Amino acid sequence: MATNTQTVQDYPLYVAGKPVKTGQWLEVQHKYHHELYARVALADAKIIEKATVAAVKAEAEMASLKPYQKQQILLHCVRRFIEEKNLLTDILIAEGGKPRNAAAAEVERLINTFQLAADATTQMDCGRILPLAVTPVAAAYQGMVRRVPLGAISLISPFNFPLNLTAHKIAPAIAAGCPFVLKPASLTPISAIKIAEILAETDLPKGAWSILPCERAAADILVTDDRFKLLSFTGSDQVGWDMKARAGRKKVTLELGGNAAVMIEPDTELNETLIDRLITGGYGQSGQVCISVQRILVHADIYSELKKKLISKVKKLKAGDPDQSTTIIGPMIKEKEAVRLKKWLDKAEKKGAKILAGGMLEGVLFEATLLENVNESLEIYKDEAFGPIVILEKYKTFEQGIAKINTSRFGLQAGIYTQNLNKMMYAWQHLHVGGVIINDIPTFRVDNMPYGGVKDSGLGREGIQYAIRDMQEERLLVIKQQD
Repeated sequence: MATNTQTVQDYPLYVAGKPVKTGQWLEVQHKYHHELYARVALADAKIIEKATVAAVKAEAEMASLKPYQKQQILLHCVRRFIEEKNLLTDILIAEGGKPRNAAAAEVERLINTFQLAADATTQMDCGRILPLAVTPVAAAYQGMVRRVPLGAISLISPFNFPLNLTAHKIAPAIAAGCPFVLKPASLTPISAIKIAEILAETDLPKGAWSILPCERAAADILVTDDRFKLLSFTGSDQVGWDMKARAGRKKVTLELGGNAAVMIEPDTELNETLIDRLITGGYGQSGQVCISVQRILVHADIYSELKKKLISKVKKLKAGDPDQSTTIIGPMIKEKEAVRLKKWLDKAEKKGAKILAGGMLEGVLFEATLLENVNESLEIYKDEAFGPIVILEKYKTFEQGIAKINTSRFGLQAGIYTQNLNKMMYAWQHLHVGGVIINDIPTFRVDNMPYGGVKDSGLGREGIQYAIRDMQEERLLVIKQQD
């Protein structure tokens, strides 16, 4: 971690595969100590244009890479990430304020994501045979479809998982054969630059990729320019839908916000494991996870018991130094977000919400907070809190609980605790979300599953094989057999 006695490190950006120091700097603060941690070279419009031109020029060379070549590139990254585990963990703690255990877990997911992409290069089929002889007129015809890269694509990654969610854009782009330009989050750009350092060691076509920290205004070309054939964005719903409206003819995939709920049926054992999972889902990484547990719906028959057990645990949680392995709740990403959430909380309390635990803010350290009786029209209920706040509410019937979850404008994932198979299937059929998690929290994610939402939560699916398909298109071949 950075201290006043340590030298602040300067990092280059990477344009067309090469490190460049532009002379303009983005300062990165240590999110807990609030000292200058590092500086990262900042791209301007000329640099972004150079990267865009290079990506377009590299389309043919990138598309011609063989599966084994892409696999070798991705496996090199896997090996190097393993070697850099400790450094990458420390960077996540410093630039993102991520608690140590969570940071170490994210590094493992980075490694897994690139490994999955390496596997996909040789495991996914690249086409299919079509039965065109479906009428007498077409009897002599045979069809084949192959999947081909879309071409140059633009990628924008978020601050909360600066390694893993960046990996979920870069790794499938390589596997799909698409040149790319990526803008990392300005609050956490170093993680992406470390990935770039390792990419520069590979045999990727040099002009085929760029990683460019830059101001949002300068990056607008990534959204609007038709030279890019796909935009993949992870971030807030307001920003994402605005981008889609301005994206023109390109394909757009959006992984946006959530307001995740977990529902607990009376046939669920209210044991320590369950309470700990709810704690992890609601307060891990200070709730700055798009599938963080924001609402806990509890059947009326068990509401009082669960509330008592949950309060006891939440009151013991302390926000603190993310460098400590015992820390669950680190700092929020910046003071502005912490203040925004405190205003939401104060407004809810004035409107009748009861604070069962927590509620205090000290700088960027927000106490683990548990609420009940929250007015459903308030921001803290209907919008994405993106902080360590969880709302308790009761329901009477299973169908009522499902309907309550569906009132949200978001639809990323939902968790249902029940031992009843019919209720599991009912939830799967009726919940308006991208993923239904049975007997676990909605915060569950594995990097190969189709991950994404409906409604205001986005378009498309991440998960390596699903992202690869999004970055490719089908090209048809029709052959008329001669007599």
